[in-house]
Amino acid sequence: MLYQLHELQRQWLNPLTSFAESAASLYSHPSSPLSYTPFSREISAGYDLLHRVGKLYDKPLFGIHDTIVNGRHVAVTEETVIDKPFCRLQHFRKEDFKHSNRAKQPTVLIAAPLSGHHATLLRDTVRAMLPEHDVYITDWVDARIVPVSSGEFHLDDYIAYIIEFVQHLGPNLHVISVCQPTVPVLAALSLMAANKDPKSPRSMTMMGGPIDSRRNPTQVNNLATTKPIEWFERNV
Repeated sequence: MLYQLHELQRQWLNPLTSFAESAASLYSHPSSPLSYTPFSREISAGYDLLHRVGKLYDKPLFGIHDTIVNGRHVAVTEETVIDKPFCRLQHFRKEDFKHSNRAKQPTVLIAAPLSGHHATLLRDTVRAMLPEHDVYITDWVDARIVPVSSGEFHLDDYIAYIIEFVQHLGPNLHVISVCQPTVPVLAALSLMAANKDPKSPRSMTMMGGPIDSRRNPTQVNNLATTKPIEWFERNV
């Protein structure tokens, strides 16, 4: 029901968004006489903000086509290794790179945030690691394009995804989690260690993750601790 309401709202805003885009251009384009009127910059900024609120943003591309390995350019191809309903395991495969050399490079799985971001947010991290690492990343699928028939996706599903990806790439694997996924990654690798999984990774690096949210609490923490669980069930 929420998805249908969201799509209805977006379609209703489409004409207004198009009008706002055109109006912003009228008050900012050098060829338009309206751009030289008083307060034209403020008016254009207001219309541009309205346009951005209603605009549908496409997923940006990683745009990584090559890298430098041992002083020479190597072509890079993005490929899907595992395709699941809510996430794709993406590999940045180096073309014309001898298998023996690839084996010497550490394999790295970058766990990208799921919370409202695209994995392309970490394109610079991927680009920086490519020269010396065999890089994989969790590329989460926008929930609005996942069919309802795929079922629900909860924290235990998230953890299961991470375990599956790690087992596919292990055991000589290094895992890096950035921000939000540190909690499910920590849970997944802890379960693997407890089960003495032979494909457990060699290392785990957690960057900027909310492992103990009681430290340096924010307004989000305060909201979570001052509202009962029933409030979140009704409103979130």
